[in-house]
Amino acid sequence: MEGYKIFYSRICGKLLGDGCITKQAGRKPRFQFIHRIEDLGWSAYCYEQLKDFVPLSTPAYRKCIDARLTKGFSECYVVQSRTHERITDLYQTWYPDGKKRVPFHFLNEYLTEEALSWWYQDDGHLKIVNGKMTKVILSTESFSAEENRQLITLLFHKFRLQFKTDGQNRLILYDQFQIIYFLQLTSLWMHDAMYRKAAVELPLRTIAKRTTVYLPASIKFFKPTAEINEKLDKLNALFCAEKKTVCQVTIFNIFQQVSIVAVDTVAYQIVLSEAHREVLAMIRQQTGLSVSQLVTYCFEKSQ
Repeated sequence: MEGYKIFYSRICGKLLGDGCITKQAGRKPRFQFIHRIEDLGWSAYCYEQLKDFVPLSTPAYRKCIDARLTKGFSECYVVQSRTHERITDLYQTWYPDGKKRVPFHFLNEYLTEEALSWWYQDDGHLKIVNGKMTKVILSTESFSAEENRQLITLLFHKFRLQFKTDGQNRLILYDQFQIIYFLQLTSLWMHDAMYRKAAVELPLRTIAKRTTVYLPASIKFFKPTAEINEKLDKLNALFCAEKKTVCQVTIFNIFQQVSIVAVDTVAYQIVLSEAHREVLAMIRQQTGLSVSQLVTYCFEKSQ
């Protein structure tokens, strides 16, 4: 039974992404997915992972004439199933009235981290500008606005991911920490053919000796510079033994529990010690967390 749960998880990711179930009048439904020619490796991998559960054809080359394209055609690989009772059941779940509807009862059970990774590799995009990861995009424009609102709620409930929608009705992550956290969640199942969607190393940017931090108004100070430098020693607990990389498990377990809630903040201009500037820069590079977030963490940990 465990194998079938994995299968339904992968199918969940596929049907949220580039997969579909087609049905001709008077015939039983068939499952299908199509990927561009450059992603043959991903097509072949998905075929291998699914073929023991439903009868699939091997990836088949297809050339489609398209006058809109410069070369006049597109090339892709198609994987299609024969009919099977499991596909018929999935059709009834995902296409209750002949049109794809997001079945949230199904997602509640089968939208795992692996399903999220398959969805992202199928229909996601990582935008990189000047070496910085600025957005994770899930192409959900074919879903209704209400379905996307429910998806946002579900993704937060399951993974503490805080997506928003953009003007094209797509799901977007903008926050640096959230982007890195998302890519860490999905990395275990990232296929080599999808390397363009994997995380890139952020540049190590130095932190100015005199800097401004924005902290919750509930934190009170007598001597901000001295008190903040004293508390920053607690950041050492976030590093692995060799003190060169942060312990991602620790970081994500701490910060994924934090919801983005607007709070009143107060700005403090402080002078940071050289050692603390180096530590803060390394953690920011590897997690996307801001200096203000890290200082706040140190004070909250003291309570």
